[in-house]
This record gives sequence, structure tokens and C-alpha cells, in this order.
Amino acid sequence: MEKRKLKIRDLTLRDGQQSLFATRLSQQEIDKLLPYYENAGFYIMEVWGGAVPDSVMRYLDESPWNRLRTVSKAMKGKSLLSALSRGRNLFGYVPYPDYVLEGFYKEAIKNGLNVMRIFDALNDIDNVKESIRLINELGGIADGAVCYTVDPKPVAVAEEPSGGFFKKLFGKKKAQVVEPEKIFTDEYFVEKAKAMEALGAKIITLKDMAGLVTPARAASIIAKLKANVKVPVDFHTHCTPGYGLASSVMAIINGVDILDTNIWWFGGGSAAPAIELVYLFCQKLGVEIEANMEAVGEIRTHLRAARESLAAYDLNKDKFPRAFDPLKDTLPAEVEAHLDAAVAAAKANDFDALLEHCHAIEQYFGFPKPNELVKEAEVPGGMYSNMVAQLKTLNASDLLDDAMRLIPMVRRDAGLVPLVTPTSQIVGSQAVMVAIDRRAGKPDYTTKSNQFISLVKGEYGHTPVPVDPAFREKITGDATEHPYDTSTYKRPENPTLPELGGAKLAANREEELLLELLPNVANGFLRKRRAEEAAAAAPAEAPKQEAAAAADNAPVTGHTIAAPMPGVILELKVKPGDAVKKGQTVIVFEAMKMENEIEADRDGVIKRIFAAPGEPVAADAVVLEYE
Repeated sequence: MEKRKLKIRDLTLRDGQQSLFATRLSQQEIDKLLPYYENAGFYIMEVWGGAVPDSVMRYLDESPWNRLRTVSKAMKGKSLLSALSRGRNLFGYVPYPDYVLEGFYKEAIKNGLNVMRIFDALNDIDNVKESIRLINELGGIADGAVCYTVDPKPVAVAEEPSGGFFKKLFGKKKAQVVEPEKIFTDEYFVEKAKAMEALGAKIITLKDMAGLVTPARAASIIAKLKANVKVPVDFHTHCTPGYGLASSVMAIINGVDILDTNIWWFGGGSAAPAIELVYLFCQKLGVEIEANMEAVGEIRTHLRAARESLAAYDLNKDKFPRAFDPLKDTLPAEVEAHLDAAVAAAKANDFDALLEHCHAIEQYFGFPKPNELVKEAEVPGGMYSNMVAQLKTLNASDLLDDAMRLIPMVRRDAGLVPLVTPTSQIVGSQAVMVAIDRRAGKPDYTTKSNQFISLVKGEYGHTPVPVDPAFREKITGDATEHPYDTSTYKRPENPTLPELGGAKLAANREEELLLELLPNVANGFLRKRRAEEAAAAAPAEAPKQEAAAAADNAPVTGHTIAAPMPGVILELKVKPGDAVKKGQTVIVFEAMKMENEIEADRDGVIKRIFAAPGEPVAADAVVLEYE
């Protein structure tokens, strides 16, 4: 009897590094790995999309288009290349009109992309249908991803003083538990998948971005998907709360066609399971992995150095997994016993025993233990690692625990949205703001990001649970839901730069698209490119730097406005001498990848501004002074 075959989507170069190392893997390191990837036999390699277009410009000063082209050229068509698209949000953080979607997909396919995994952070089918249609029409493969999420924890109603978790969430009162309605049933996910298939999706993915699919849910949902859709079914999960490996085993047993994995040094923890451990289970289950494990071993050998280069972003830099080659190394008797017991438990649907043995196997190899804080807050691993990295950059790491504990509350208030980019960034950023508000003794939601306001307003689409109109009015000033209106979209300007020889900021269609999707980060990235070109064309005529004016060290005597949280100044809306009105936007700054506005809190005249575009500011740092 022929073995059942399991196709593999390798996530190492995109989701693996995004989940574990805040998307800091450079093109230089990727170039070292690509020769070994060519013959690895992966069905799909995920190499683009997600946070990559933003992060490679923002942190690595690299071109996203060059990354895609380079990988495509090296792979020579031997594996399909995939990217992750946020439906109407593409790779950015706001909804875009259809012509922007078409332009980006057309350019991506031209540069070597084959599969576009399309999801919507709200599971709003209206937000993915145009992307599915366009990808199919442009010659790509549309992969419709249903975002897995969980029902809210029991609602807490304040009663009397208490301590612990609920005290941090709800203040000084004890929480009386009220069981909520079940929203996210198996049937909910199956219906979303059937709708995507009907629209033309050629693959259906159960996208478990937070690793919250338990082995029992993996068994039931995958089995129901296989019974209800005709296209291949893919399972994508993470190991953050400790379910990833065991749930992947149950997905395999219940007939999943494609499994998402990472290679050893980029596996486990907040990423997807390591293919090597999946291989061990498949050997026991009589399932053939469609990948060249010898070539995988070559990648693994060189991948360790790539991980070592990411030490600054590696939460486990001093606790690497134990080296292991499943083709050459003999398992210790105790691990072999755990493996056999795990397989027996999986076949018997004994999920507790399966988890116990999988955790023992992962512990032996030195993979991170389940993250209880992440499990409690129900957040994706990539969201967690990015919050850690960004708060560290902003010298605000002490806010992490408070923000994590506030995430469930913010998520409920915003309509019980699944946590996946961009909603994970929006909710995470807002949780940080609420934590700062509380430390300052201010009411919750005193400080709000523009994106959180848009989410609550309805501009991102329909939330799984309607937002309370009273909360919407509190956040937006209007209790009525207002959907996104594409007619109001304003294409970012592509200015001429007289200081750089009159060059346009974006020199071609690729760069124009970057400017449309990620205007703030692309602006700085493209200015550097034009400056380099100007310097190369006329190095002898490079403008001289004028000496910086001496800082005004006079004491601050007037009324001031301070930054509500750590961030980077994006734009100054006023200058000294300007008269401003209360409520007028005076400064735009970025925090946690979210754009925020600082408004004048009174009428007056601007005396001094203490920050410039591109400068970081600390929480409570004075940014301007009134006369």
C-alpha cells in the first residue's frame, strides 16, 4: 500500500524569522542559504509578505522587491514561492482600494511570486474576495486563509476588591464570572473556508497565528475542512502556548494535505514546529514527507550561523536547541518511548497524554517551554516578539507585562477581533497606551492610535462581534459604524527633491507601490536611495553640512505638550510662532508601528519645538512649548 504523502510549506525565511527574531534576517544571510534550498523539495517556500516588506526597509535598509527577485532567481522554479497578504490591507496597516491591490499583485507575480496566502484580520469575506479574484486572474495561486481565534474568556463583572490577574485588568474590583456566547465554533471556520473556496481559493489554510489550536480542535476542524472543501487543506500553527507539535500530529492524522514547518534552529518557541520533529512522527505514522531531508540537513547546518547573527533579537540566544540530525542520529531510548507513546495517544484521541509526551520530546531537545503569559493573553508569537523588540528599542521594556495583561480587554472592546497583523499591532499598541494611561493615573483609552480609532469606527470591516455603540462613541465620537470608503483614499505624493538634483522620490512603479503601502518607512528608505544616486553622480559637488545651530537651553517656562508614549517623530504640523487651536494636530509620531497624533490641548502660540522628524522621543518627553 502506497504511503500517504504530506506536502511541506517551509516558513523559515519569512514567518520563522518574523516569529522568533522580529524579521531581522538580512539578505546577506539569506543568500548563504539559498543554494541549499534549491533541491530541498519543499512544495512551497514562504519568503515574502507579512512583516517582510516593512521590516527590510525599516530595519535593514533593503529593498523588498530585490528580496523576492533574488530568491526567485535562486530557486529556479523548483519550489513554489509564497507570500502572506492581509487582503485589503496588503502588507500595510490600512485598507486600500482595488487598483492598489491589482498593482501590487501584478508586480509581485512578475517578480517571481507563485502563491499568495490571503487572509483578513477580521475574517470578513468581503475583504478577501477581490484579492482572490485578482491573484487567479494574474496567474497566481490564491490560498484562502481562515484566521483561527478563540471565544472570549468568561466576562468579568466588578464586585469587590481582589488581586491577581483580574485586578490588573479591571482595577480594584473582584470579577464575577459570566459565561459568554460561543462564537468561534468549528462550523464558523468551515463556513469561512467554503466561502473562500467558492470565490476561487485553490488552497484553504487554517491559520493559527497564535498557536491556540489545541490537539482536539486540530482534529475536529481539519477533519471537517477535509469533508467540506475539495481543494488542498493546509495547517499553519505556532508552538508558543505549547500546542503546536501535538496539534500538527493531529492535523496529519486527520488528513491535512500541507503542513507549515520551520527548519530546526528556526523552529519551536513562538514559531511553527521543526520539520525534523514532524519527520520523526511521520516515520511512525507511515506518512511520507515530500521534502529532501538530506538537503534540509544542509540548510540546517548553515542556518545555525544565521541564527547566531540574530542574537540581538533572539529571546533564547543562550538556549539553543540540542543539535540533531534525524537521518543520522539515534534517539535515546526515553525519547523513542515518548515518541511511541505520543503516537499511540494521538491515535486514541488521548489529547492530554499526547501533549505530555510532545512536551517531553521538546524538552529533551531544548526547545522553549510553553509561554504561559502568551497563552493567557492569547496573542501570536510574532506579535509578542515584535512587542518585545519595539519596546526594547523605545527603552520601555518594563511596560511589556502590563500591556500583555491588557490585550484581552482591548480585544473584547474592539469587537473580539482575531489577533493577526494588522489587528495584532493595533490591539498591542493600544494595550501599551492603556498601560501608560494607567501608570499616569488617566482613564483607559485617554490615548488612542489613529488605527484603533479606525478599527472601532468600522473602517477595517465587520468585526466578529459588533462593537458596543457606547464604546464606539467614546473612542470615535460617533456611535454609528462607518465602513471604509475607497473614494476617500489619497495616494501619497511622489515629490520632486530639488536638494537631490530634482529627482522624484519614487523612481519607478515598484517604488511607487512601496510609497503607497508603507508611506512613512518608504519615504526614508527612498530618500536614502536618491541621496546615494546623487552622490554617485556628482561626488565632488556633494552639499556641505552646515553646522547645527546651538541648542536653545533656556528654561521651559510656558505650557508644554509631552509625548504620551515612546515613539519616533514623523511630521511636525506647526512651527514656532504659529497660533494653534485646542484639538488641532501639532505633531504626528509613530509608536509600535502605529501612527499617532499629538493634539493641542489649549489655544495658544507655539514658542519652541524640542524634536525633529526622525527623532525618537521617550514617554513624557516635552515635544513643544507654548508662549
